[in-house]
Amino acid sequence: MAVYAIGDVQGCFDELIRLLEAVQFDAGQDQLWFAGDIVNRGPKSLATLRFIRELGEDSAKVVLGNHDLHMLAQAAGIGEHRHQLDTIEPVLTAADQEELVYWLRNQPLFYHDSALQFSMVHAGLPPEWSIEEALSLASEVEAVLQSDNWREFFKHMYGNKPKRWSPALSGWDRLRFITNCFTRLRYCYEDGGLALKFKGAPKDSPAGQIPWFLMPDRISADDRIVFGHWSQLGTGQYGNTFSLDSGAVWGDQLTALRIDQTPYQWTVVNSDAAMLSGITAEKQR
Repeated sequence: MAVYAIGDVQGCFDELIRLLEAVQFDAGQDQLWFAGDIVNRGPKSLATLRFIRELGEDSAKVVLGNHDLHMLAQAAGIGEHRHQLDTIEPVLTAADQEELVYWLRNQPLFYHDSALQFSMVHAGLPPEWSIEEALSLASEVEAVLQSDNWREFFKHMYGNKPKRWSPALSGWDRLRFITNCFTRLRYCYEDGGLALKFKGAPKDSPAGQIPWFLMPDRISADDRIVFGHWSQLGTGQYGNTFSLDSGAVWGDQLTALRIDQTPYQWTVVNSDAAMLSGITAEKQR
């Protein structure tokens, strides 16, 4: 069985199909890992969502990204955070919208395969968390998303605070911090706090902000982790972490990394995604 971890698809369905053809994906025996942001900003979110759902749990592992949660927020009726570049309306008005939303909100925020000894997250982990703790904390948010009270979560999800982890955090502050780590994190401050505003490349980062995977004394440093979310970082291996987002939605590439054997094999296809509304990718990444 081949296992391919794929970066942010964001509705770039045609590119996804070409990528699967390039790696000769066999749904009967291979497995795909999708590192979040499977929908939004690209042209075919509905087709992408339906395709991945239909692959089934044995063939497709998914973690939620910030754009996936954003779409769920819209489905929950939380409309004040809509963006002019959103392309999720076809999902929200589809005949099978309820089934798609139910399936998406039942996907995890963090995934770990004990046999492969690989984990997957959309954004990152703060330095204090082990893999075991990440799984436990992810389950707290997942329990709310999968409950009858899931719409209430999105009234409290948006925001950058609290910045520092503490086991004593409770309520919506605790769930928001956990969610921000898994779906929005790129940089930490030197004290371990979340630095969520700057989205650019490390060479341009403000003083005192460190990529999460380079934080000193990060507990998960010895664990292999694939992640997306960071198109300006680009693809590559950083210690035991593997960055997968190559900016398909911005007209760059869509990337798959085969992780079930070494040496790890990278496969990319060029993207046909066009700029939306005349706004440059640089401003929106």
